[in-house]
Amino acid sequence: MRGTFDPGCPGCPLLKISRRLEGIWGLPNKLGMDDMAERKEVLAQVASMYYEADLMQGEIAKRLDISPSTVSRLLQEARDVGVVEITIHYPWKSSTELEEQIANRFDLRHVKVLSSRGQPYTKMLQGLGVLAARYLESILSAGMTLGISWGTALHCTVKALRPARRFPIMVVQMIGAVGTSDPMIDGPDLARQLANLYEGEYRYLYAPLIVADPHAKEVLLQQDQIRQMLEVARQADVALVGIGSPLPEVSSLLRAGYLTREMLPQLQKRGVVGDVCARHYDIHGQIADIELNQRVVGIELEDLHHIEQVIGVAGGAAKAEAILGALRGHHVNILITDDTAAEKLLALAEEQ
Repeated sequence: MRGTFDPGCPGCPLLKISRRLEGIWGLPNKLGMDDMAERKEVLAQVASMYYEADLMQGEIAKRLDISPSTVSRLLQEARDVGVVEITIHYPWKSSTELEEQIANRFDLRHVKVLSSRGQPYTKMLQGLGVLAARYLESILSAGMTLGISWGTALHCTVKALRPARRFPIMVVQMIGAVGTSDPMIDGPDLARQLANLYEGEYRYLYAPLIVADPHAKEVLLQQDQIRQMLEVARQADVALVGIGSPLPEVSSLLRAGYLTREMLPQLQKRGVVGDVCARHYDIHGQIADIELNQRVVGIELEDLHHIEQVIGVAGGAAKAEAILGALRGHHVNILITDDTAAEKLLALAEEQ
C-alpha cells in the first residue's frame, strides 16, 4: 500500500468523512467559502484513499457508508476543481539523424529533435519543454546569469525543470513584459519560477514589450533601472528564447494583442518570417526594416550573438521558416525542435 494513509488507524480523520459529507453534500453553488474549503478538504481525503492508499471505490464506499456512485462523483469533482491533477509522462524520444544533419548544416553547438509524429501540438510542446529542460539542467552552474524571453514553449521548459541540485543563479528578463492574460507564459513569471527552482535570484525589466512609438521607447531606455537590467541581460551566460512566427495559427504576438490579423499579411509582404525576442527578421535572418522593431523594449538580436549559449525552443511545421531565419542569422546556436519542423526546415534550406 502506497502513501502515508493508514485506513485502520484509530481516530484517523478519514474515518470521519462520512459525517462531514452529510453536512456539505449539497448544491456546490450554494456553498459559502468556508463550506467550499471544507468540501475540498473532504475531496482531497477521498482522493487520497483512492490514489495514494490504492483502495477500490467500493471499499471506500463501505468505509464511509456512502454509495459507490457517490465516491465516483467525489473523485470526478476532485479532478474538476483541481484538487487532483493527472500528469502523463510520455517517453520522449529524439531523432539522432535529424539532429546531426541540422547541427552540421548550420554549425550549431547542440541540437535536440523530438520525435513527435502523431502527437497533438500541445503534447509536442510538452516534449520540447522536457528536452530543453534536460539540456538546461546539464549546463547551468553556480554563479551563472540566465536571460529569458517568453512564450508557451518556455513555459513548458520551466515546468519540466527538475534540478538535481540547487545553487545560486540569476535569471533576468531580456525583453519587456507582454502583459498577456496568461501570466504563466510571460517573462516576469518565467524568470521568477526558474530562479525559485534553483533558489536563485531574479530581476524584472519593468517595461512593456512593445510601446506605442519609437519615442516612447527612447524615453524608457533613459531610465536607469531599465538600462541597467538590459546591460545585465547582455552579459548573460545563457539565453533561453522562443522563436515566433507571423503565421496566424502560431503567432504569440497575435494572441497577446500586439498584432492584429490585418497586420500579419503586411509583415509577410515585407519578408518577415519570424521573431526572436520580438525582433522580426527575414528568411536570411536579417533584421526587418519595419517600424514595429523600433518599438520593442529589450535586447537587440546583435546582443544575442555575444551570449555564449542561446537556446531556441520551437516546434511544428508552421515554425520552420522562422527557425530557418533564426539559424541563418545566428540568433540561436542551440536548437530544441521536433521532427516535423526539422524536416521542413532542411527542405526549405535546400530550396531557398
